[in-house]
Amino acid sequence: MKRKTELSELIFKILSYLFLTVFAICCIYPFLYAISAAISGRFAVEYGQIVLFPKDIQFEAFEIMFKDNMFWNAYTNTLFLTFYGTLWSMFVAILGGYALSKKRLLFRKGFNFFLVFTMWFSAGIVPQFLNYIDTRTVFQSLGITDDKWLVVIAMGMAAMNIILLRNAFEGVPSEIEEAAIVDGATEMQVLTNVYLPMSKSTIATVALFFAISRWNGYFWAKQMISNNNEKPLQVFIRQQLEYYQNPDLMSAWDEAYATDSAVYALIVCSVIPILIIYPFIQKYFAKGVNMGGIKE
Repeated sequence: MKRKTELSELIFKILSYLFLTVFAICCIYPFLYAISAAISGRFAVEYGQIVLFPKDIQFEAFEIMFKDNMFWNAYTNTLFLTFYGTLWSMFVAILGGYALSKKRLLFRKGFNFFLVFTMWFSAGIVPQFLNYIDTRTVFQSLGITDDKWLVVIAMGMAAMNIILLRNAFEGVPSEIEEAAIVDGATEMQVLTNVYLPMSKSTIATVALFFAISRWNGYFWAKQMISNNNEKPLQVFIRQQLEYYQNPDLMSAWDEAYATDSAVYALIVCSVIPILIIYPFIQKYFAKGVNMGGIKE
């Protein structure tokens, strides 16, 4: 027999759906506005006539951007930082989480404490910057002059993601590990053949966290990469924003599209790869966070 819905439960559902709908609109609207502003005519953008749908549609902002070699160079740099940065960060996080999940690890509680401690307190931006400068000196002494590798290596650890993986590994039944060891599996084989397949949801979630962080990375990429040809997309967008906001340029601008349309076109193109990847990882997201949730 179907249970009758109580009035309070009905009201709660209505309010929940209403809140989620408003929240979803607030999240989607900025992206839709950016698309509309990117393809709208100059007059409509400059006089604030764009609310949701584009007006006087043109694609010149995208055409000019696609013909810009600096844009593609910045895009390539961002793909480099995201791909290798995610691989390196996952390597560090998986090994760190696996080691900290083992009760037989010496000083395990101390290591876990210092890992969590870095989430509460940090040395600050200046000491961190000086540390990166020293790291660059070491890289240069080894013959590594590409500053992108400095960003990849130096930004390789994230305490929260290591904790997520540690907790996911702690949830793997010890009997399965013991059976693998009896069959002659080495420590690395136990990790790759037992722990990783049984924690793929959390691994996919952590990989997404790292990838988004690397893709959107701006501050440290700007500070540590000195060569303009090596700067990623986010730094390039900031440089273009400063360029298009130059009063002299704006007063002499005679294109069919507004200077803001060029910036919005850059922003749209910088978001598209994440929008393409996320649907394939979304199914792992909730399960991965739940499996790796912090446990005391």
